[in-house]
Amino acid sequence: MVLGARKVGAEARARYAEDTEKAQQLPELLEAARKAEEELLRARREGADVVELNRLGVAYDAALTEAMRAAYAHQRVLVGLRGYEDRIYRRRRLARPEVKKATEVAERLLSLREQHRLHGIERVPRSPVTA
Repeated sequence: MVLGARKVGAEARARYAEDTEKAQQLPELLEAARKAEEELLRARREGADVVELNRLGVAYDAALTEAMRAAYAHQRVLVGLRGYEDRIYRRRRLARPEVKKATEVAERLLSLREQHRLHGIERVPRSPVTA
């Protein structure tokens, strides 16, 4: 594939195809993260035990992680194929409004995940070892 006078390598095309596939899943992954958050909040309101809260917290973390990865893939797709190999082209494209918006979404998901990891996952106490 030729873009302007530059050729784009096979590895860049393969990564672009993977990112395109992952980026297309973004709406479903955002919905899954929203549902996982609702389940966790409902369980907290209803006074679920620590083990259940931990399980739901880990599930929400996994959903946020997948959504965040898809959001960053969406950003890379918006940057374009040349952005995988040409850092100057990538930097210029990152300044475009639609790419900035995609970056904000990805960074918001990253912040949510980190905050959840620090404060949202209940720690399950270790059970004593029986002899």
